Amino acid sequence: MTDIVTIKKEPIELFKVIKIANWVGGGGEAKFVVSEGLVELNGEVETRKAKKVYNGDVVTFQEMSVKVELETPAE
Repeated sequence: MTDIVTIKKEPIELFKVIKIANWVGGGGEAKFVVSEGLVELNGEVETRKAKKVYNGDVVTFQEMSVKVELETPAE
């Protein structure tokens, strides 16, 4: 099952998505798991902590996945 992470603007840095998903305790830990190659972006291992993530991207960590969705402004 893939959960949704809603962001207000894009791009967002990969480590921030991991923090928002509550997969780690903080930003330092998020940067560590990315740099260790434990995170996938759209099915590919990603080791760049500040890799830009956009609407529709899927981030996976330890068999958990989230899809990034851009918040649509209320009209």
